[in-house]
Order: sequence, then C-alpha cells, then structure tokens
Amino acid sequence: MIAELTLEFGDSLLVRGTPEAMATEVADLRPRAGVAVAALAGMVVLMVTGVVSTVIAALIAAAAMILGGCLSTHEAYRSISWSSVVLIAAMIPMGRALETTGGASVVAEGLVNTLGDLSPVALMAGVFLLTTGFSQVINNTATAVLVAPIVIQAAVDLGVSPHPLLMIVAVSASTAFLTPIGTTTNILVFSPGGYRFIDYVKVGLPLMLLFLAVSLVLVPVIWPL
Repeated sequence: MIAELTLEFGDSLLVRGTPEAMATEVADLRPRAGVAVAALAGMVVLMVTGVVSTVIAALIAAAAMILGGCLSTHEAYRSISWSSVVLIAAMIPMGRALETTGGASVVAEGLVNTLGDLSPVALMAGVFLLTTGFSQVINNTATAVLVAPIVIQAAVDLGVSPHPLLMIVAVSASTAFLTPIGTTTNILVFSPGGYRFIDYVKVGLPLMLLFLAVSLVLVPVIWPL
C-alpha cells in the first residue's frame, strides 16, 4: 500500500532510479534547455575573463534565464535559500564587529604567535583547521566572511601576502564533510540514506585531510607567500 503524502513548501525529494531510467529523463529536455546551458557558459566566461565581477556575471546569467523563459520570476524567487541569505547577512556584521572591536586582531595575534613563528605553512594549516571547524556547523559563505578579517590581520602581522591565506580560507570553507549540517546537500541525504553522524566522520575526515595536504602543497606554489 502506497501512502499519500502532501508536499509542503521547502520539502525536498531524493529520487532513485536505474541508470537507464535516469538517462531517459535527462534526454527529455525542455526546449529552453539550450538557453540555460548558454547562460551558464556565458557566466563562466565572464567570470574567467574578468569582464565583469563574479556577482554581476551571476546576475546577468539569472536575468538571461528568466528572460529566456527557462523559469518564471515566481520559480526564481522560490529557489532562493532564504535561510542562507539571513545567515550570511548576520555573519557580515559579525565579521565587521571582529575587525572594529579588535577581536580579529586578538585571534590573528594568537595564530601568529603560536603557528606563525614556526612557518607560514604551519599558519596556513592552522587557518585551514580553524575555517573547516566553523564550516562544519555554519554556512560555508558565512564562514569565509567570518574568518577572512582574522586571516588578513594575521598576514599583516606576519608580513606575508594575504592571498595564499585567503585561498586556504576559500578551500577549507568548502570542506564541511564531517557533519550533515554543514551544507544543504549533506542534510538532504541524511534521513533518506539512513546515515548517522559517525558515517560523515568516517568518510569526511580522510577527505578533509586530503584537501589539507593538497592545499598546503599547491597553494604556496600558485600564490607565493
């Protein structure tokens, strides 16, 4: 017996099927799929070439999707994750407050005194662990906004370029692998997959350590300290 379930606003569905069935569904694209692909490709080109800023490129792509009939304004409005918007809006003042009150300087001074004296690479490792710790429980963008002032102050105190440290922040803010609450995708499959918190740790910890090792090797090479 199949029970009926009424979907509510904000509900998400995890769909499972055979590769053949999925291939059939993917092949049955709407006529305006080409517009969506072109908008995405155009956004990437604008970002890579630097013709406009990343934000403007994303807005142009979104406008093209709506004007091209890929989705309505109502659908676009419903697709916005308002919880993320509120969280980021709350974290921006928090980051500014850390700068204004001197909190960022205190944390940065602690990082410099404990890890900066060892080596810039040790400082990068500390920044990575600090950022990934925050990202396990809050939105990755909000984490980057919160940690960036600390990292910039640490770079100034140590007399090194802030670019590699900020790139470490960007990478580590996207390593919310240890908990199901760090990102929407993790929590989406948590209940349907029957996972436990420990399952995320088992898979996520080795992956996070791999990201840490690769970042410490490549980032200083691409963005010298």
